[in-house]
Amino acid sequence: MNIYKDWWILWMAVAVAGGIAAGVGDASLITDTGDFALEEPLTSETEPTEEAAQEEAPVEEAAAEDASVSQENADGKAVEYINILAFSKSGLIEQLEFEGFSNEEATMAVESLDVDWNEQAGKKAQEYLDVMSFSRSELVDQLEFDGFTPEQAEYGVDQTGL
Repeated sequence: MNIYKDWWILWMAVAVAGGIAAGVGDASLITDTGDFALEEPLTSETEPTEEAAQEEAPVEEAAAEDASVSQENADGKAVEYINILAFSKSGLIEQLEFEGFSNEEATMAVESLDVDWNEQAGKKAQEYLDVMSFSRSELVDQLEFDGFTPEQAEYGVDQTGL
């Protein structure tokens, strides 16, 4: 059984948009999901000290020269999605392309993440089991359909105890 995964995305997008419209959408909504966490919030409400600004200036300038606004947006969107839902590497690239980013932007954004794809497979397997019942083989097939490798899919299902 293959389930079209975009209904998860649509549901989460509506929830996030509702939070933003209500005035609560800020970087504080991004939370730690296991081993993956942002080292710094996407936006900062405090100004760095002059000394810290001087130390960081070359890095910021280099990043500004290397990354387009669109690439920075792809990077941010990848972080948003991975903090909300579990994805395979190819599934997240596909989702970013669906959002209108080029394959190159989506691929660069996903490859810049520090993500354990096996862990993502386990989380995705549990997401499925939280809403419906699956046989072991059916859940492995579903994870592979979502873009996980056969090894990642097996690992993910193993994590659920199924």
